[in-house]
Amino acid sequence: MTILYTAQWVIPVAGVPIQDGAVAVQDGKILTLGPESEVRARLARFGNLETVALGNAAICPGFVNVHAHLELTALRGRLEDLSFFDWIRTLTDLRGAWMQAEDLELSAQWGVVEAIRAGITTLADTETSGAGFRALCAGGLRGIAYQEVFGPDPMQAKKSLAGLKRRIEAQRPAETDLVRLGVSPHAVYSVSALLFRLVIEYAERQGLPVAIHCAESQAEDDFLRTGQGPFAEFLRSRGIGWTPPRVSAIRYLSDLNVLRVKPLLIHAVRATEEDIGLLTFHGARVAHCPKSNAKFGHGIAPVSRMRQRGVRVGLGTDSVASNNVCDLLDEGRFAQLLSRATQGDGQMLPAAALLQWMTLDGACVLGLDDQIGTLEVGKDADLVGISLVGPHLEPVYDPVATVTTAATGRDVVLTVVKGRVVYDGKRVLTLDEEQLRDRLRALAGRLHPSLASIR
Repeated sequence: MTILYTAQWVIPVAGVPIQDGAVAVQDGKILTLGPESEVRARLARFGNLETVALGNAAICPGFVNVHAHLELTALRGRLEDLSFFDWIRTLTDLRGAWMQAEDLELSAQWGVVEAIRAGITTLADTETSGAGFRALCAGGLRGIAYQEVFGPDPMQAKKSLAGLKRRIEAQRPAETDLVRLGVSPHAVYSVSALLFRLVIEYAERQGLPVAIHCAESQAEDDFLRTGQGPFAEFLRSRGIGWTPPRVSAIRYLSDLNVLRVKPLLIHAVRATEEDIGLLTFHGARVAHCPKSNAKFGHGIAPVSRMRQRGVRVGLGTDSVASNNVCDLLDEGRFAQLLSRATQGDGQMLPAAALLQWMTLDGACVLGLDDQIGTLEVGKDADLVGISLVGPHLEPVYDPVATVTTAATGRDVVLTVVKGRVVYDGKRVLTLDEEQLRDRLRALAGRLHPSLASIR
């Protein structure tokens, strides 16, 4: 079956927008695209042709979210106005004491529903339970599920690695052509130097991609440079010794030879010029999560300098427990405005570059740019339809500018992953939204009174 998607605009990212355009999809691949009249002429020999007409809308590549925490979706709005350290501690206590395995599964699936409705077709998740991996598979999304490992005590490093191996080996047979596994030694304040080395060696042997929270906060910087602050005090309270290396987080990872695997470094807010040079030299990649960074008061990552120096940077929403929405259009617009404000350049990241950041650049960061990120013949048919109808969208002079400056995830009317429609503009087709919503509300009712006792 060949399916023809038509719209007022087709935005390939790899080329100029096509007015009254069409994208033909066959066997999960893009067969052809162009002006609708021309595409139909090319497909005249196909007798069995189904048309999905979106009308006054734009079709563009699916959005690529390079960092999220699906299993935390149920905690949206429940961890507000806390310091970063207190947020982490409260989150850990709340999840450990009040959320069972089925709650994490529910939370992750609801996160996938939100992502699908926002036109996100590829999502890199960071998790501890495996719920995110299963939710990505069940929801029909493309992605990487990075399995987190913790262990600041070097005496426990081998035990922590063994636990990670068990989780990976249990899930590996369920990997698909869309969803694969990775590993994530959490952060420099929660993973010992020995555990970093062991996990990186394991990742290399198994061919697993690596993601690390890095250079995120002042507290992390104090931990590394002076051995002071809440993270250092927490380790001391547990009897774990810590001698600060007195360098930045990125330099510390470089000195441990962690950067040799070209990890995805999440946040990198406090990256210095020297750090950016290390990222460039090693080919490490960065997940930029501007809204989460801003919410915690961490600052603004120097992504303009990173991009200028050739570092591959993708956009991530982080968890909705810290953002509070999974909407890459909203995230990209916020990133653009921050960059313009801090650089004093109102022409920085024009519309076409911003849309590329949300699509192709994210695909490059995850090593998927040969499959997705643009609408091109032969690539997988990951695409999204965005309505251009509404008082906040009209008039439309430039469809790319309208999408990037005015549209949000709520304007998405179609989400397709490798040719499979997962959202038809009315409902998600791969998961039972109504059942999930009812269960989520019941879970929230249980979590709400518990929060007061923890805080």
